[in-house]
Amino acid sequence: MVENQWVYISVFITVTVLMILVGVWAAKKVKSGDDFLMGGRNLPLPLLIGTTVATLVGTGSSMGAVGFAYTNGWAGALYGLGGSIGIFALLFLFANVRKYNFTTFSEELGFYFGESKLFRGVTAILLYLAAVGWLGAHIMGGSLYLSWITGLDLSTAKLITALGFAVYTLIGGYLAVVYTDTIQGFILFSGFVLLAVLSLVEVGGYETMSTQIPSEMVSFLGIDVMGILPAVSMIVVIAIGVLAAPSYRHRIYTSKNTFTLKKALVISGLLFAAFSIFPSIIGMATQILNPELEAGYAFPYLATEVFPLWVGAIILTAGLSATMSSGSSDFIAGVTILVTDVYQIVFGKSVPKEKLKTYSRIALLLTLTLAFVGTMGATNIIDYITNFISTIMAGLFAASVLGKFWPKATWQGGLASLLGGSITSFIVLNTPSLLETFGNPVIPALTVAFLAGIIISLITPGSIVTEEEALRKLEETRQQEAASAAEVKAELTK
Repeated sequence: MVENQWVYISVFITVTVLMILVGVWAAKKVKSGDDFLMGGRNLPLPLLIGTTVATLVGTGSSMGAVGFAYTNGWAGALYGLGGSIGIFALLFLFANVRKYNFTTFSEELGFYFGESKLFRGVTAILLYLAAVGWLGAHIMGGSLYLSWITGLDLSTAKLITALGFAVYTLIGGYLAVVYTDTIQGFILFSGFVLLAVLSLVEVGGYETMSTQIPSEMVSFLGIDVMGILPAVSMIVVIAIGVLAAPSYRHRIYTSKNTFTLKKALVISGLLFAAFSIFPSIIGMATQILNPELEAGYAFPYLATEVFPLWVGAIILTAGLSATMSSGSSDFIAGVTILVTDVYQIVFGKSVPKEKLKTYSRIALLLTLTLAFVGTMGATNIIDYITNFISTIMAGLFAASVLGKFWPKATWQGGLASLLGGSITSFIVLNTPSLLETFGNPVIPALTVAFLAGIIISLITPGSIVTEEEALRKLEETRQQEAASAAEVKAELTK
């Protein structure tokens, strides 16, 4: 147990209650199912920037990046650099899909491949797993904060953090998430800047810090510690995490218009690129102050044991609150996908109205349980994130690029990309020599995913469905799903 732990807990509870009140206020703006899931598709520039930056400055880029920098020096900036590249790539590759008014990433992917029900079904399942994976990452980050604050063992802290997500989800609605994200993201961003400055002062400035840690840690992006290929792999895997994550696609679909979206992505990418230096400074400073510390606790160690109580309270409560707020978006997405898309795939029909309440509660429990169980063997946020991105999302990204930009792409090729990426990731993860060479599986997984998609597309019949026909089929599917989505919204907000 840390000194002043009840002060930290009290401040965190207070901040959490305030965010819940903000969420309740925002939820009053929800007038329809589309408002609940999509925020009315009218997010203005400030909110769009706020929620995007808050999602970027989340679990991996806060505690994960600091812990990574504690061991690898300036390599802690790789997470922020990869995220920025991902945002700019999202801008150039996919910002223009706003005009189609997609609701989910699986809907977008299905459109690229002629509204193939099989392909859309498979991608819906994968995207549900991706939402569960991101929720698990947030549980990881939140539990590390909570464990340090209270002295609880990590497994118990994970359970409490997982249950905490239910509070945000039950508030109801994407707008509530956006407002709380924006407030908490600002606090977290400001807190990191403050902590980085105070850390440099504590160790005597950057010049002093750079002479007291191993020289390879202060090499350009920590390449002397990691090696060039693993460093590139880290950048790529984080960029893919942005490009194929349902939550970032949701920002596209819910923006006011394409012009507003593009401005928001540019500003968000620049802000996150600037932010990327702060976790490295914090991590390296902690290495000097306590070289025997477990890397995962580098961030809360500074906040609770080095700096004044008021600094620790701001940093820790903002970090834990922002982690929970960011995760609520993935939680809502996962539950909705499971009750609507996945249920329809498995049973060929919508959830019966009289059973919707029960099924929604089961979906909440199942999603939380899967995310919680997925974290039980993990103690390192960066490893957790990079492994599941490589396995689940590399193929999704390859399929989306081929489907959008290559006219010869077929749905069979899209499935081959998904399967090829996942199988390759599993092989690399279970081959120590390959894992040591690449650092993580994303580069081999992407390579195979693209090759598999191209080869299978060339040997299978091309789609005869035109873009106009795909749009018509898409609209028919939307009308069938609208009633079910509205009912899910009503049950989740009770």
